[in-house]
Amino acid sequence: MKLINIGFGNLVNSNKIISVVSPDSAPIKRIVQDSKQNGMLIDATFGRKCKSVIVTDSDHIVLSALSPETIGNRMEGEQEI
Repeated sequence: MKLINIGFGNLVNSNKIISVVSPDSAPIKRIVQDSKQNGMLIDATFGRKCKSVIVTDSDHIVLSALSPETIGNRMEGEQEI
């Protein structure tokens, strides 16, 4: 299992990540709202501004305060834990 730090000590299994996107577009905002209503939203921002939305293969949505570029760079340089 390969874990990626998405900020503030939170880790996500990189094998389960489908995409990492910016939260600014209307379709992504809709996805976040729908997942919140369905109980599938995980907010890992610790009260800070959401800069990226992580979509997993189990339809969970994870919010992170790190930019998509930062998370992408961490995924490229991932090490097995």
